[in-house]
Amino acid sequence: MRYVIIGNSVAAINGVEGIRRVDPDGDITLISREPIHAYSRPLISYFLAGQVDARRMEYRPSAFYRDYGVTALLGQTAETLDVEKSEVILKGGRRIPYDRLLIATGGVPFVPPIKGAQAEGVTTFTTYDDAKALRRRVRGIKKAVILGGGLIGIKAMEGLQAHGVDITVVELMDRILGLVLDQTASGILERALEKEGVHLAKGTTIRKVVSGPDGKVTGILLEDGRDLEADHVIIAIGVRPNLSVVRETPVKTNRGILVDETMRTSIENIYAAGDVAEATDLLSGEKRVIPILPGAARQGKIAGMAMAGRDVPYLGGMVMNSVEVAGIPAISAGVMNPREGEGYEIKRLIRRKEGIYRKMVLKDNRLVGFILIGAIDRAGVYTGLIREHIDVRGFKNRLLDLDFGYIDFPRDLRSYKLSTVYM
Repeated sequence: MRYVIIGNSVAAINGVEGIRRVDPDGDITLISREPIHAYSRPLISYFLAGQVDARRMEYRPSAFYRDYGVTALLGQTAETLDVEKSEVILKGGRRIPYDRLLIATGGVPFVPPIKGAQAEGVTTFTTYDDAKALRRRVRGIKKAVILGGGLIGIKAMEGLQAHGVDITVVELMDRILGLVLDQTASGILERALEKEGVHLAKGTTIRKVVSGPDGKVTGILLEDGRDLEADHVIIAIGVRPNLSVVRETPVKTNRGILVDETMRTSIENIYAAGDVAEATDLLSGEKRVIPILPGAARQGKIAGMAMAGRDVPYLGGMVMNSVEVAGIPAISAGVMNPREGEGYEIKRLIRRKEGIYRKMVLKDNRLVGFILIGAIDRAGVYTGLIREHIDVRGFKNRLLDLDFGYIDFPRDLRSYKLSTVYM
């Protein structure tokens, strides 16, 4: 069997491992545009900050490809597919035949059409190369503007803070991390950032990047009319599924590549996993792109096993995010900002002096979402309640307590949870 994988991140590497669980002998070829060993993308901000070195960036040991019998075509770009002939066409025309194909191309940064954005000193922040390039020039950066107060922007900010850069975060929404937190949670983190000297420009965006005669960034003009000095600008609005390889092919897409419960696409011998895949949302049952690392790993593993002949259903993913801002840990999952009138019950606990905030979102006596700020050690318990659709009516008044745990479960549920091993 000839397996081909396009991609080299979490979903792709877990796809390799999934294949080898079932088929120890098949040929595996991995194609990656980036010319480097598999690395952990969430660590790029720590690399920029100087907190991890190149060795610790590796997602798997350096001998991974050899140990798993993988032919790694690094620094090669897969341009399109010949679905009828079951071939991947590389830039330059080379064709790679496959019996089973996994598309794990992840996402690409969204860069809006901003006047002047071609100036030297305007970059994105999604890859290891982005982090390495920024680290090389960070000593010369005095004032940086980050467009985007979401997860990518906050991670870029974190990396720059370690170098004493004066930072302004520009966010179109009325708060930072607006897609993963509510107003109260964002407010706690915003106040902590402002105490650290980070400037926040909310409810606006960049109209123009200003550059000098040498083509280098000197500042920005905001839509609200303000001018800000800057010698570096990071575009960190977000990412979109990288669908370039399936454009003008029969592979069905929506926002991402549509897949079934085994991660198979509309073409029988083609699979997709990770940030490029549009799979089942655990809570709504609808198809959705959920770009989180644990989901990408699980999807990749399931896709790999299915490609090799063992079908294990993907039961669905849910939005879950974890970040630390100004030393304050924050985790959110599931439904965090439900609309009024849809039958949700919301419970909150806030201790401002301690920097602790908790929010539980319930529907039909089942937990469907939560936000934890400051005290996050019970996140795994809450996540389990959501995933397993547990009826919490017998202990929902304890959900907000800082010491909430298995001891609060009914005896039969507690016995089951403590005796079950999860993958």
